[in-house]
This record gives sequence, C-alpha cells and structure tokens, in this order.
Amino acid sequence: MNTHFLSNDNRSEGSPISPIEEIIADIKAGKMVVLVDDEDRENEGDLVIAAEHADASQINFMARQGCGLICLTLTEERADQFELGPMTGNNTDPHGTAFTVSIDAKHGISTGISAGDRATTIDVLLQEDGHAGDLVSPGHLFPLIARDGGVLERAGHTEASVDLAVIAGLKPAAVICEIMNEDGTMARLPDLTLFAAKHELKIGAIEDLIAWRAKEQLMSALMSEKARHSSCQQLVS
Repeated sequence: MNTHFLSNDNRSEGSPISPIEEIIADIKAGKMVVLVDDEDRENEGDLVIAAEHADASQINFMARQGCGLICLTLTEERADQFELGPMTGNNTDPHGTAFTVSIDAKHGISTGISAGDRATTIDVLLQEDGHAGDLVSPGHLFPLIARDGGVLERAGHTEASVDLAVIAGLKPAAVICEIMNEDGTMARLPDLTLFAAKHELKIGAIEDLIAWRAKEQLMSALMSEKARHSSCQQLVS
C-alpha cells in the first residue's frame, strides 16, 4: 500500500488526513493531534501538543499510548536563553535531528521521570524570565531545536510542531512523542488511522503544513508588492 502523503487538496474524500486548518484549530484549542511526515522521510507519526497545554495528564497519555521518546521542541532563541548545548558535537543523524542535552527542572520535582515532573520541566522552559540556573542536566526531558525557517527549511516533526504552535498564536514550543505499535514497531499510516480513531484525534500531514506556509508566504509577498506599487503610484501622482 502506497502511503505517500498527498497535499490535502489532492486527497480522496475518504482520506484519514484532516485539513491543516482543522489541525491548527485543535492545537489552538489545546488538543493533541497526530502529525505524519512523508514515507520517503521517517514515515512516522508523532503525537503533538502545544507546550503550554502539556500538563501531566497529556504527558502520561504520550508515555502510555505513544510509547516513543517524549521531546520538547523549541526555537534556537529559547535554547540559547537556557544555554542548552547540543547533545553531541558531531551530529551524524541522517535527518539532522537537533537534540540538546537532556534536562530536568532544578526545583519542584522528585526524580524527574514522572509525568508531573516532566510537565514541570516543560513549564520552566516556557518562562520568559527563565535561565540556565533553573535546570539541571542530564535529565529526563529531551529538547529539540527547530530550524528558524520551520518546515520551509526542514520537513521534520520538530519544525512542524513549533510552526503549528506559532500559527495557532501560542508560545513557540511543543511536546512530541513518536507512536509505536504494541509489538514495538513504528506505527505507519494504516496503524495511525486506527490509533487516531480509537483516541478521537485528528491526523495532520507535514506536507500540508508546508503547502499552507508556502501559500501564506506568497500571499504576504504579493500584498507587500501591491502596497509598494500603490505607494509608488501615489508618489508619481
């Protein structure tokens, strides 16, 4: 079965992929979604929720149902604010996944691994006046740095999750977790469709987000050009 993710405009009516506008709306409302990338890339689905909505119950759901690694995606600016250095000085990951050192909150937690402890650590990273002294390393939360250009620069779950949070008008950070099958294999689109239906979650495609952002960028450029042209005409007249 070919599970190549077509842009939403070209999908059949029965496609399990929801329009990207619905995914953005769910993220804005604090809901969790499933986000899939292309089969020619990782061909995986991640649970995604905006970081500011990631409480202990959401982290517990990710741990028990997603079963993958729970990561906090954030901007390079926020990583620099907390002095989060790279996990390795020689990143040989084929997809260039930008892990930083693992972290825990310095205060307000026990061992750092519980859902509540990880939610506390996430909250620390969202504080505008936070700093490196609020964290300890190594820890039980794994930050990932998104590229500045988002999905237009790198078509990964890291960039897509941060882009979704920003588009939804939330803080530029998200929590993600890969979805595994019960037998330990990675869930693919047919598995993810069943998973999403069981837990009443919508599935979004990174490819659709790329198309949405490219369209918005083009419209913005056209509006700027139109405004510039109008200004020039006024000067001439």
